[in-house]
Amino acid sequence: MAKIAEVIKYEGDNSTFVWKHPCEDFNSLTQLIVHESQEALFFMNGQALDLFGPGRYTLETQNIPKLGKILNRTTGDETPFHCEVYFINKTVQMAIKWGTDSHVQYMDPVYNFPLSIGARGEMALSVADSRKLLIKLVGTENGVGQQKLVDFFKAFLMTRVKTYIAQVMKNNAINIFEIDENLTLFSDSLKGLLTGDFSDFGINLEKFLVTGIAKPDGEKNYERFKELHYNKYLSIQEAQLKQQTDIIYAQTEAQKTIIESQAIATKRQQEGYTYQQERGFDVAEKVAENEAVGEFTNMGVGLGTMAGVGGAVGGMVGGMMNDAVTNAQVTATASQGDDMAAFKAKIEKLTMMKEAGMLTDEEFNNMKSQLLSSIL
Repeated sequence: MAKIAEVIKYEGDNSTFVWKHPCEDFNSLTQLIVHESQEALFFMNGQALDLFGPGRYTLETQNIPKLGKILNRTTGDETPFHCEVYFINKTVQMAIKWGTDSHVQYMDPVYNFPLSIGARGEMALSVADSRKLLIKLVGTENGVGQQKLVDFFKAFLMTRVKTYIAQVMKNNAINIFEIDENLTLFSDSLKGLLTGDFSDFGINLEKFLVTGIAKPDGEKNYERFKELHYNKYLSIQEAQLKQQTDIIYAQTEAQKTIIESQAIATKRQQEGYTYQQERGFDVAEKVAENEAVGEFTNMGVGLGTMAGVGGAVGGMVGGMMNDAVTNAQVTATASQGDDMAAFKAKIEKLTMMKEAGMLTDEEFNNMKSQLLSSIL
C-alpha cells in the first residue's frame, strides 16, 4: 500500500553541518520533525520557503495522493511540484583542524631579517544563518560535513591567515623568538580578523586557536639571530644575578658588623667602662711604652692625670704609667741629646693624650711650652 504521507526527520552524527533528506516530492500532509539544536529549511519549486525550528510540523505541498499520479503522467511520471527538506545542525562543532599549506614570508619586526613560518591550530564553528549558508555555499549538494566545509573555506582561509599573521606580528612588535609566548594574542587577534569572513557565509567562528608555529630551524639567518637573541638575555640574567649576590653579601657583612658592635658594647657594659675610657686606655698604653715617657713625668704628667680616665681602667693605666716612669728614668740618663724627630714624636703623643681627654687644653699648652724650652 502506497504511503499517503511521509515522516521526515534527521538523527545523524554531530559532525554534519547540512544534510538533505532523501525523501523528495512528498505528498501534502507529510510530517516534519525537527529536533533541538536543529533547523529545517523547506524548498518547493526551487525556492527556499519556510525555516522551521524544533517541533513537529505538517507540510503542505501541491502533491496530492492519487490525483498527483494522474497529473504526473503528462510529465513522464515525474511531478512538476518539486519539494525537498534540508536539515541544518546548529551545535558548535569543535576541534576542526586548520593549517597553512605553505610558509608565510615576512620581515621580522624587531631584528629586521626575512623569515618564513607556518601555522596550525583548531577552530570551532556553528551555523549562524541557515538560509544564507544553504543559498551561498551548499547549493544543491546533498550535505556538508566538517571536512567539506573546511575545504570550501580553505583557499580564502589560507590567504587571510598568512596575511593576518604578518600583520599581528608587525603591529605588536613580536619577534620570531617570542612568538610561542604570544599564541593567545595570535589566536584572539586572528579570530577577530576572520570572524567577518566566515559571517559572510552564515557561519559563526566560535573559536580560532593557534596551537603551533613552524619555525625555520636550520636557516642561516634564523640561527644567527637566535644565538644573538638568547645571548642578550643571558647577559642580562647574569648581570642581575651578580647584582643580587653583591647585595646579599653587603647585607651579610653589615649584619656581621652590627653583631660584633653589639658584642663589644655588651662587654664594655659588663666590665664597667665606656668607649671613651677604652680609647684613653689605649693611648696611655702607647705612651707608657715610649722610652721618653719619663720626660712627660718631669712636665707634670703623673699618676693623677692617668687616673682621670676613671674606674678600674684608671687604676690599670696608673699602674702602667708607674712602670713606664721607672723604665723611662733609667733610659733618660743614657739619652741626653734631643733632636727634631724626638721632639715631633713627643708632640704627637701629647696630641693623642689631648684627643683622648687625658689632657686639658691648658695642660697641653704648658707641656708643649716646656718641650720647646728644653730644646732651645
